[in-house]
Amino acid sequence: MKYIHERARALSCAMRGVVIFVKETPHALIQLSACFGVAVCAWYFELSSVEIALLVCAVGLVVITEAINTALETHVDLTTPEYHALARDTKDIAAGAVLLASIFAAAVGLLVFVPHIL
Repeated sequence: MKYIHERARALSCAMRGVVIFVKETPHALIQLSACFGVAVCAWYFELSSVEIALLVCAVGLVVITEAINTALETHVDLTTPEYHALARDTKDIAAGAVLLASIFAAAVGLLVFVPHIL
C-alpha cells in the first residue's frame, strides 16, 4: 500500500509540474494549440498511423524541450539572480534546443503534409 501511495504522490507532483508549465510558459499554449491544429489536419487528410505517429513524436519533442527549457530557466534564475555570462549561455542553449526541435518538427510536418496537399 505504501508503494501505491508513493507512486500517487509522484504522479501528483508531475501533474503539478505540467500545470505550472502551461500556466507560466506563454509558448506552451501556442504549442498545445499547434497540437490541436496538427490533429485536425491529420483527420482532414486521413493520415496513416505511421504519419500520425511521426507527427506526435515531432510535436511531443517540441513540447518536452520547451518544458525542459522552462525548468532550466527557472533553476538558473533561482541560483543566479544577478547577471552572469554562463547563466545567459545556459538559458540560450536551452532555448536553442527548443528552436532545433521546432525546426525538426516543421521538417517532419512538411514531409508528411506536402504530399497530401499536392
